[in-house]
Amino acid sequence: MREISVKVFRFDPSSDTTPHLQNYLVSVKEGARVLHVLHAIHDEHDPSLSYRYCCGSGQCGSCAVKLNGQPVLACMEEARDEMIIEPLDLPIKKDLIVDMEPYLDRISSLVPGAEFRMPAPDEVEAIKPLRSCIECLACVSACPALKVIDFAGPAAMREDMRLSLDPRDTCDRVTEAVSEGLFTCTSCQSCWKVCPKNIEIPGKAIEKLRALANRKGLTLPRHQEVEKLVRETGRSVDRTGTTFLEQVPEILEPEGEVKATVGFFVGCMYNMRLPQTALDAMEVLRRNGIRVIIPKEQVCCGSPLIRTGQIEFLDTLKSRNINAYVFRNIDTVMTMCAGCGSTLKNDYRTPFKVMDINEVLLRYGIEPPARLPIKATYHDPCHLLRGQGIRTQPRELISKVVDLVEMPAICCGSGGGVRSGMPQEAAALGENRRNEIDKTGADLVISSCPFCEFHIKEHTDKPVKNVATVLLEGYKEKDRRTAQKETC
Repeated sequence: MREISVKVFRFDPSSDTTPHLQNYLVSVKEGARVLHVLHAIHDEHDPSLSYRYCCGSGQCGSCAVKLNGQPVLACMEEARDEMIIEPLDLPIKKDLIVDMEPYLDRISSLVPGAEFRMPAPDEVEAIKPLRSCIECLACVSACPALKVIDFAGPAAMREDMRLSLDPRDTCDRVTEAVSEGLFTCTSCQSCWKVCPKNIEIPGKAIEKLRALANRKGLTLPRHQEVEKLVRETGRSVDRTGTTFLEQVPEILEPEGEVKATVGFFVGCMYNMRLPQTALDAMEVLRRNGIRVIIPKEQVCCGSPLIRTGQIEFLDTLKSRNINAYVFRNIDTVMTMCAGCGSTLKNDYRTPFKVMDINEVLLRYGIEPPARLPIKATYHDPCHLLRGQGIRTQPRELISKVVDLVEMPAICCGSGGGVRSGMPQEAAALGENRRNEIDKTGADLVISSCPFCEFHIKEHTDKPVKNVATVLLEGYKEKDRRTAQKETC
């Protein structure tokens, strides 16, 4: 047996005015789960504690709670000292029990016709990844869109896609999904990452539903404009001046010894709207011995089209981009846009390795920059954190230059076509991000995604910079101090 300290959310609307966290000291066996802790509190300390459970084996979803802010199944998660147990982010009935009915009521059911056929083997295989849902609503709790808009939610979208694949169903699930907020999903992948059954709702359900919606002519007008722009120009945004690709040669040689050679995939935003940020990154790479090859024929990666279901032109984009690097015998392609990196890694089949710039810099080592007297916070781009599993690398680089203060990793609201197609929702999520930034007391916001940087700038009065730009400022300060010493 071991003794652990836990905090549990308590709230009885019939007698309490506000919720509170109650401290408990609990004795449990080694390997005990969170559910065992709740049982121990109920049986030995406070029988008034209310919570749900049933099977105790991860199959029913009844015991879903938040553990240290993250949705989990209490029966499957190992108990730890100093943990905080809270209800899911749903209307609270009492303590850890939430009202699930409004969301479960929006999950559709099979409606067969008088005559129907059973699914063929290939149809069954397509349905399989979507039918293991246990309706725990962890995905609903984690969804940022549901915090700001009336949206059926990821669980309902998953079921709509499952039913749309089933030949027995007679309803128009695609139109139904559109009416229930299909285009409000930011593709942040929060739902997938907390799903105890690992259902890839964004990629296997929402994006596929959007592709079906596109075939029915239900794509949002603004998204249609983006697709047209990509077809006509190869880019998803218009230029605002001289582009990055127009300002650089195809090969950028580094200072001193060549540590590595990478191809650079610049992406639409850094090429067309934020070229100086990409130029800053090239200077950082030059200073650290990285040769960079920049094919001028590269085009949009296709992420804006994939996320909005407009995939007819995608293969053309993929071929053009892959061929641009293969032609030059490049074995490692570097990205600095989180969305581009996630797309190349997850939606392409490339004959070369794809690495984010933060991975590249840490792999080969960097010259220490000067430290700046600045307190900064870091915004995790969804397509970097959850799309590529990159969390520690940018923090390690940032901490070499400034003091870093953490904030919750929540979506800024710019992804999934939401910023262009659902601007009010994007703005509401941007305000949520601003509130968290303000709580940190930071002087500066840092990120690794042009869409995040662009969007957050609209919702905070603090400067927003890329990791590469902050590193470069550290190097410039180092050079200034060195020059000052030499003149003294």
